[in-house]
Amino acid sequence: MLKGLTGALAVVLALIAAGAGWAEDLPKLRAAVLKIGTVNWELSTITRNGLDRRHGFELVMEPYADNGATRVAVEGGEADVMVADWIWVARQRAAGKDFVAIPYSRAVGGLVVPEDSAAATLTDLAGGKIGIAGGPLDKSWLILRAYAQAEYGMDLEAETEQVYGAPPLIFKAGLSGETAGAVNFWHFLAKMKAAGMRELVSVTDASAALGLDPDTPLLSYVLKEDFLAANPGIAQALYAASREAKALLLDSDDAWDAIRPMMNAATDAEFERLRDDFRAGIPAAGNVDPAAADRFLALMARLGGEDLVGQATTLPEGTFVQVE
Repeated sequence: MLKGLTGALAVVLALIAAGAGWAEDLPKLRAAVLKIGTVNWELSTITRNGLDRRHGFELVMEPYADNGATRVAVEGGEADVMVADWIWVARQRAAGKDFVAIPYSRAVGGLVVPEDSAAATLTDLAGGKIGIAGGPLDKSWLILRAYAQAEYGMDLEAETEQVYGAPPLIFKAGLSGETAGAVNFWHFLAKMKAAGMRELVSVTDASAALGLDPDTPLLSYVLKEDFLAANPGIAQALYAASREAKALLLDSDDAWDAIRPMMNAATDAEFERLRDDFRAGIPAAGNVDPAAADRFLALMARLGGEDLVGQATTLPEGTFVQVE
């Protein structure tokens, strides 16, 4: 009997050791993230719920100080994935680099005004100041310019004064009334709306009016083709884990309670607005429509020129990874 128990114990230990070996053999996916970036909400949901391991990889989050540092890390092989807009990916591919995009989010900004503003349309901002995060080539600003021209015959850039600054500065200027309107990143806009500012026009509505597809996600997970070649199936695994995390964040308030400490929400109103706007930005499952993406890129090329898109005047082949 003792001999039999010893043998059984040996089998159990062997299985445990094998399981540990299998876990160690999982390919690591190193994500370059901003220390307080909103992508951490989804990635943390993935790791907390074991969605990475369920799909055969280990997600490792590596924080960096700014977007430039995340790009340097991925370009230099110090990290494997980051979040950026696919316009940047298209620009890199047109320059001969092997970056590719996996759909992540269609959360976009808009233009907000003070709660007591009398403005009803963009034309009412003529002669006023507009605070803009991201600089003159900010894609939300470019779309709003195109919309103002198409809808009202208004040159929004010429008829207003632009004040460019970092998102927190635009946030403060908007709330204090220093600007007549503000264009900011989506999560800062969420906080501005939670504080009482109202949305005059959303980029989603402006895009639809311009004949663009507002369901085309702008933000993507960005990887390099050589990493995908060295890790077959990792792109689909990341996409599947991302979709499962999105489903949790869409349907479960408990999933939001788990990540609330990292959301930097000062009030319940901010928390709820951030949660709701994140949910609204979840794209439909499936592949990006290349024709819709090409139309969007053409508009960015016309308005932003080579400074924004480089040589990518049409959508380079292979910009998006095909997912299931």
